[in-house]
Formats: sequence, C-alpha cells, structure tokens
Amino acid sequence: MATTLNVDDMKAKLIGGGARPNLFMVDINFPGGLSIDRPNRELVSFMCKMASLPMSTMASIEVPFRGRKLMVAGDRTFDPWSITVINDNDFKIRNAFEQWMNGLNDHVENTGAMTPADYYSTATVTQLDKQGAEIRAYEIHGIFPTSLSAIELDYGAESTIEEFTVEFQVQYWTSDKSAPATGRKANNISRGNPHR
Repeated sequence: MATTLNVDDMKAKLIGGGARPNLFMVDINFPGGLSIDRPNRELVSFMCKMASLPMSTMASIEVPFRGRKLMVAGDRTFDPWSITVINDNDFKIRNAFEQWMNGLNDHVENTGAMTPADYYSTATVTQLDKQGAEIRAYEIHGIFPTSLSAIELDYGAESTIEEFTVEFQVQYWTSDKSAPATGRKANNISRGNPHR
C-alpha cells in the first residue's frame, strides 16, 4: 500500500529551512606572480553580489555493439565560472582584475606571463546557513580571468550602482564535505555581510 505524504512530512525533511541562494560569500586569491594592486579580501567578499557553485560535466563515450549502443563514462570537463561585482568608488576590485588580465597579455606590448604558476590562482565560494555558519565550501583551482564585462554609462541610469562580471577559466574544483560538521561562523557575517 502506497504511503501518503503530507506537508508535515515535508517540513520534517526540510532541515534548516533549505539552503538559500543569497547566503554566500566569495574569496578571491589574486596571483602572487603578477604585479597587482590587490584589494582587501574582505572588500571582494562584500562586493561580490552574484556567483555560483561551480559546474562540471562528465562526458560519455558511445560504444556500438551489435545494433545497440553501450554508454561508458568519458572524461570530466570543468565549465567557466563567473562572478558579478558591485563597483566600489575607488575601482579597487576592477583595477585588480584589469591588472591580472594585463599580466596575461599586455594591452600595448602584446606580451605576458609565460608560466601558468605565475597567473593561476584559487577562489572559494561558501554556502552559509541562516545563522551565518559555513555549510559547504567549494575551492576552485587554477583560475584566471578571460572576460571582464563593460560597465554601461547612462545619463538616465538613476538610483543604480555600477557592477561588472568576471569570467574565469577553471582547472578543477573540490568541495569541502567537512564544512557542515565544523559549523564555523563566517568571519564577515558578524560584520554585516550584505548577502545575509
């Protein structure tokens, strides 16, 4: 006999009220091998208004066999990862990304870093709960920016703040499965993180 589930059963399963997309923080490590005026890491965490938990794709290989197709696992690829940043009045964050990309390929000289270790870096995107504790963290490895969006200027744009998007290439990412057990409090939550 089928079991009838009701809203109270659903309530019992939704522990913690469900993960919320606006409870997160992002930490960008700018590479040490390039000349970059690095912004305060806390500033980046506050001004990063949009991000995503990273994506990967597992390819499949089709093996024909006597009129049928056997599907076997192929290779994993890691999709680009992007963030949207609120532009601070000093352009500190945007300037750092411009310098990072200029280190990859100079605007004028058409020269750039040759060793990946000089321009690769890492980022961490962390999911928070409603109490501000870290419940899941993703560390994204081997990133470097390949796209820095334009900032549209407009006389008619009233009551808005500038923002821009940065897209990164990704070598791979790892997830911190121990984060829920630690219940660590995110440092900048206590200082009024806007993503709360």
